[in-house]
Amino acid sequence: YSEIAEFIGHPKAVRAVGTAVGRNPISYLIPCHRALRKSGGLGGYHWGLPVKRSILAWESARAEA
Repeated sequence: YSEIAEFIGHPKAVRAVGTAVGRNPISYLIPCHRALRKSGGLGGYHWGLPVKRSILAWESARAEA
């Protein structure tokens, strides 16, 4: 989220960006599930971490095929 906040010219708006991403009603068009913590951890996801893990695993399997 910090990268997005910097990109939009508001580097201190990290929480606002996180809130906006979390409320993304069209996540199938704007892939917010790809947002990770700075540490590389998964972080949270509006529909839960099991769903986030599943989507990321599905994308990874498609990329390897």
